[in-house]
Amino acid sequence: MSDDGGWPGQDGSDALVAPFARHRRLLFTVAYEMLGAAADAEDVVQETWLRWSADDRDDVVDARAYLVRITTRLALNRLRTLRTQRETYVGPWLPDPLLTTPDAAFQVERSDDVSMAMLVVLETLSPLERAVFVLREVFALDHEEVARVLDRTPEAVRQTAHRAREHVRSRRPRFTASGDQQHEVVRRFMESCATGDLDAVVAALAPDVAVVMDGGGRVRAALRPVSGVEKVARLLLGLAAKPEVRELASEPAEINGAVGIVWTSGGVPVMAGTVELDDDRVARVLVFRNPERLAGLRRR
Repeated sequence: MSDDGGWPGQDGSDALVAPFARHRRLLFTVAYEMLGAAADAEDVVQETWLRWSADDRDDVVDARAYLVRITTRLALNRLRTLRTQRETYVGPWLPDPLLTTPDAAFQVERSDDVSMAMLVVLETLSPLERAVFVLREVFALDHEEVARVLDRTPEAVRQTAHRAREHVRSRRPRFTASGDQQHEVVRRFMESCATGDLDAVVAALAPDVAVVMDGGGRVRAALRPVSGVEKVARLLLGLAAKPEVRELASEPAEINGAVGIVWTSGGVPVMAGTVELDDDRVARVLVFRNPERLAGLRRR
């Protein structure tokens, strides 16, 4: 890699590097969708590069398909290891939050492909179901292509895809707010939390609202999801009123394609939050507090 984080030869002058550089965002997005972890996804992409640079590519007809196959298989192997680690994780585990703006350190193919709501649902799939769903439903590979990537028969892929699709459909949130509506609702909601306006916070919450906090045992955070309007309102106001939080700088940010906020200390992200809406009310709040999991919020 070059000093600025890019790959050498991105101008297409290097026949080895150019195909990889052209598809690098896609490869990171596939790995991130599979793993829900930015640093692990980047490790997979770098290992894909090592495989690509070492392989005999004379018989490679479609570089994109070849690279996606390597990335998916590496991510699938890593996912099985990560799932074992997550079983002992302290408190709720949330996917790593990721800036989806042009100046983000980690670049994705399309920001709407990595919505936090979708990633949370994907965590409930088996590793194979997740791989099939990502390749088939997100990146629109046909069943035969997915079968070649995963060394399965097309019929087995069809069955797995149907099972995964139904699973995701039954668990996918019903959030419906448009982009402009998101911005306005989130702005008012954040202002209410910052000013300690309990009535305004309560009025902004849906009846079945829930808060999920990921602290990973590194910082104080609720060890289980908190639900109910009154409990959620008091939890959020208590968090916003903490001296260590009030001392942080904060700014709006696009996190996984949705409106969110990032708190920083000395320019380093230390906490982030996103909300998911049902029409014009807050249905779920996700709070990311584990400092080890915030690398995806860095800018270039």
